[in-house]
Amino acid sequence: MNTAFLKTPFTERLGATPLVTDGSMAIELANRGCTEMPPDVYNIKNPVLVENIYRDFLAAGSDILQTNTEFANRFALEKYSLSDKVYEINRKGVWLTRMIALQGAYVAGVVGPTGKFFKPIGNLTVEDARMAFTEQIIALVDGGADMLFLKSFINIDELCIAIEAAQFISATIPIIAMKTFPEDGSVLATSFPADIANRLKSYGVTAIGSNGTVGPLRMLDIMNALNVNGTPLISLPDIGIPTLLNGKPIYNAEPEYVASVLKRIVEAGANIIGAHGGATVEHIRAIAKAVKPLMAGSARVEARPHKNTKPEEVLKDERSEFGKNLGKKFLATVELDIPRGLDMASVIEGAQFLKEKGLDAVNISDGARARLRMSPVAISHLTQAKTGMETIMHLSCRDRNMVGLQAELLGAYALGLRNILAITGDPAQIGDYPYATSVYDVDSIGLIRALHRMNMGQDLAGNYIGTPTQFTICCACNPAADDMDREISRLEEKASEGAHVAFSQPIFDMKMLEEFRKRTQHIDIKFLLGIIPLRTARHAEFLHYEVPGMSIPEWVRKRMHLAGTSVEAASREGVAITVEFLKEARATVDGAYLMPPFKKYSMAVDILEQLA
Repeated sequence: MNTAFLKTPFTERLGATPLVTDGSMAIELANRGCTEMPPDVYNIKNPVLVENIYRDFLAAGSDILQTNTEFANRFALEKYSLSDKVYEINRKGVWLTRMIALQGAYVAGVVGPTGKFFKPIGNLTVEDARMAFTEQIIALVDGGADMLFLKSFINIDELCIAIEAAQFISATIPIIAMKTFPEDGSVLATSFPADIANRLKSYGVTAIGSNGTVGPLRMLDIMNALNVNGTPLISLPDIGIPTLLNGKPIYNAEPEYVASVLKRIVEAGANIIGAHGGATVEHIRAIAKAVKPLMAGSARVEARPHKNTKPEEVLKDERSEFGKNLGKKFLATVELDIPRGLDMASVIEGAQFLKEKGLDAVNISDGARARLRMSPVAISHLTQAKTGMETIMHLSCRDRNMVGLQAELLGAYALGLRNILAITGDPAQIGDYPYATSVYDVDSIGLIRALHRMNMGQDLAGNYIGTPTQFTICCACNPAADDMDREISRLEEKASEGAHVAFSQPIFDMKMLEEFRKRTQHIDIKFLLGIIPLRTARHAEFLHYEVPGMSIPEWVRKRMHLAGTSVEAASREGVAITVEFLKEARATVDGAYLMPPFKKYSMAVDILEQLA
């Protein structure tokens, strides 16, 4: 036993000569036939095997052994029905590691992210995350960890919450904070990594760095980008990018290759070195042999100058005319009927007709009622390109995950689409494919945040996208909602996340509108009143009784019945009701959102002409 080594506090040992960590407990467990998830469960299911793996890493040259607890917070464990085992798994994880570390290594208590998204993208609150990290760190500190490794955090805010929780539990335990960078090289050329490094340093952590996701060569770039303020660095790249075979990650990087690149990372300044995904005992043996004779920073590369977007580069106003006119004139938009299949001639004809009649924009829905329709990006682009009429493109959260939604937004912007109406979307089971998966990574509020972030030049993860977008962000609201308190609360959130204008569900009742506008007058958002011109009494009853969220007052339904069975006469009555309502409502709203039935766009024009 190396007792002299054990008497040296970690912060004194951390210096010019690199410390080598162990590798991937998950890959070593899998190589020995233990593939149950999460790997942390083997702390209590097969502790002897876990000890043996640590013993092998120690013999390979590891100076720091990491507890098998990266997925052992309450939220990460709940998907495996193990959330009641937080203390047991973490305390046992430290104990097993210490049994081997007594032979000559430090114990790093590992804390990973919750695996949840914060509100409004997900349901996680800051306080819930703080409590989850606190209860896990209590167990790691109780077990006697020499330091804490906060690793695999993509969200910098979540990492900072974990740091705060650790400092609350112990004012003296060394904290090593790692931000995972899934970004590409263009992001590394900005000030983003330096901003991260300086933010982490402000917490007074012992070391900062990165782990996972990228291979050794990309990690070298990350280390150069982070090495800006003299804080000790830790670098734990994956050994390479895996391929999946029957759901199992397969890594092909040879130990000698990984060690050769990690040698360069140490020379660039890394004080703690190791590997993450795919790193076996043999990889750690090769790394230890290559880097232990080195001095950290012996060949440091100066960080490249950062590219920052200059204010003058984004001053050009690229907003839509619809966006520029919000609050300046009474706006009128019409929702177009989207047919099935490829033939969009009726959409183009409708948009051309409405443009000639002076409408401000047309609305393009996104698979309403979960019915299969062409992509709204394609339809909106075709419409604008062929007619010059601006579109308000609806985008549903039902069919696309978080990556797909943001990809659609970037594509839409590149095609000249500037108005996006964020909707949660009807569930797939009510539509053409009832067994299809409804994604809902985010709801409409999360999508609004994504739009707002892009208008600030970032994506949801905080990665720079280059020149900021200039979307006009639209949302939906329902003045006839059964739970009005919830509806108003959600509209408050939509506005606070960046929505510029709310399009209402169709209503016909002035008292209902006045009450809704009174209760939402504190919300800084423009308002377009949703209107459906009724065509027949049957149409009115269908909307009232069979369409969720719709309420047609009894007096309106009676007037439509009294208009008789003639479609022409009933349509005239429907237009008259709409004109009367809009004339009364006009002073209280910023515009009208008209949804004429059965492609009867002339009804919308007739209403607006009578309103003038």
